[in-house]
Amino acid sequence: MGTKRLVTALIIGALPVLLGGCAPTVGAPAKAGTPRAVAGAEVTFPVGVRTLDLHRGAARPLPTTVWYPSVGPPGPTPRVDAEVADGRFPIVLYSHGLDSLPDLHRAVTTRLAAAGFVVVAPAYPYTKRGTRRFDRDDVRHQPADARHVIRQVSRLDRVPDDLFAGRLDTANLAAAGHSAGGFTTAGLFTDGHAEQWRGGIVIAGGSRVDFGGAAAPMLFIHGGADPIVKAARGRAAYDRVPWPKAFLTLVGQDHGTYLTPGRPGFAQTMAAMTHFLRWVLCGDAAARQKIAGATRLSGVTEFENRL
Repeated sequence: MGTKRLVTALIIGALPVLLGGCAPTVGAPAKAGTPRAVAGAEVTFPVGVRTLDLHRGAARPLPTTVWYPSVGPPGPTPRVDAEVADGRFPIVLYSHGLDSLPDLHRAVTTRLAAAGFVVVAPAYPYTKRGTRRFDRDDVRHQPADARHVIRQVSRLDRVPDDLFAGRLDTANLAAAGHSAGGFTTAGLFTDGHAEQWRGGIVIAGGSRVDFGGAAAPMLFIHGGADPIVKAARGRAAYDRVPWPKAFLTLVGQDHGTYLTPGRPGFAQTMAAMTHFLRWVLCGDAAARQKIAGATRLSGVTEFENRL
């Protein structure tokens, strides 16, 4: 459910911010004993990027962009096929909205990669910008697309000589998405979902699904004056989540300006997402405690914390 204003905004800026990646700690809700990334608490990585030609059958092409922690000199532009940094890095599936593309969200995705996560972003076949057969109702098929993409990417961890061989923490997965991508994200957390899905971030989205299965904390982020997906719709989905959850409201804001670097609420949004992911994917209890303090800014944000 993108808008021209949002698309323009998300193209601006992709420099990493100083946010902590995964530290080698153990604790809930991440599964004890699973591999950890080796980043320190206040480390940023240079960012690499690669593209994968994935499909779920001939009728569902899913070209996928992956941003990841890399080695080499830092810079404002991700380096194509750069060597992956040492360690195993948790995976975050990121879903775009209607009439959008993964690259239009790179201000967010590159910062998450710099913080120590492998960010996997498919372009969905019938809701992406430029598709020949646009179909907003196809969103209902996108959770299955997302699961397929994650399975395909996860297999690369075991492919000798692949760029990602031995670098993916496939036991700890999270999902995030904006607008229709938020609905896609919520759809991954229905009854029977794989235990590897540790948590979800729904941005300017909602859901009518029944959440169920293994506990997976959820973070909702919404503009208080969103004219496209009303905040009440996001709140209704939030109220149905049976697990630990939080709701970050960008006071008086629209469908996504707060996802633009330098705009009010951007720093708080990125801090919330990064600390949340460090908690659910890395088992960092201290990160969980930081979420509330990092997100609250009088007149800009409101934060309901049930984590």
